[in-house]
Amino acid sequence: MSRNLLLGITLAALLASPSLAADLKSGPQVGSTKLPAFNPYNVTGEKAGTRTSQVVKNASNPVVMIFARDISDNLTTLLQKLDEAVAKNRAVSMGAFVVFCSDEAGLDKKLEALAKKAKLEHVVLTISPAAGPNGYNLARDADITVVLYTNRTVKANHAFKKGEMKDRDAEPILADVAKILPAKK
Repeated sequence: MSRNLLLGITLAALLASPSLAADLKSGPQVGSTKLPAFNPYNVTGEKAGTRTSQVVKNASNPVVMIFARDISDNLTTLLQKLDEAVAKNRAVSMGAFVVFCSDEAGLDKKLEALAKKAKLEHVVLTISPAAGPNGYNLARDADITVVLYTNRTVKANHAFKKGEMKDRDAEPILADVAKILPAKK
C-alpha cells in the first residue's frame, strides 16, 4: 500500500509541476538586449535567395524569431498561427522568421515546399549552420527555441526539446505576442 501511495504522490507532483520545457534554457533570455545580427540564407520572403539579417531588417519592430532543428507538424501548426498573427499586426510592422539550424543538403527545397503547403505568406524561412548563429547560445538539446522581442530586447522565450512541443504550446507563445506589440492608446 505504501508503494502505491508513493507512486500516487510522485505522479501528482509531476502533474502539478510546470512543464519540463520551462526548465530548458536556450537562446537569448528575457531582458537580453542588442540581439546580434547574423546572415542566414533566406529561403522565402522578399530577400529569398540571399544572405540577409532578419534581425537588422526588422530593426525595432515587434518580432517572433524561431530557431528549429527540424520540420515537424507541431512547428508547422505554430507557424500557420503565427502567420495569421503577423497578418493581423501588419500596421505595427510585426515580423516573424524561422532559422532552421541544419547542414542538411536540399533543406531549402523542403522549406519552399513547407511554405507552399502551409500557405505561409508572412513568416520568413531561413537556414543557418547546425550550430546556430554566434552569440545566440542555443542549447544543443533544444529542438525549437522561440524568442519574442521588440527594439532588439527579448520579452519572452520558449524552448522545447525534441518531441516536447505540442499543438497546445502554440497558445502561450501567441499570447506572448502581446508583450512585443505597442501599447494601445
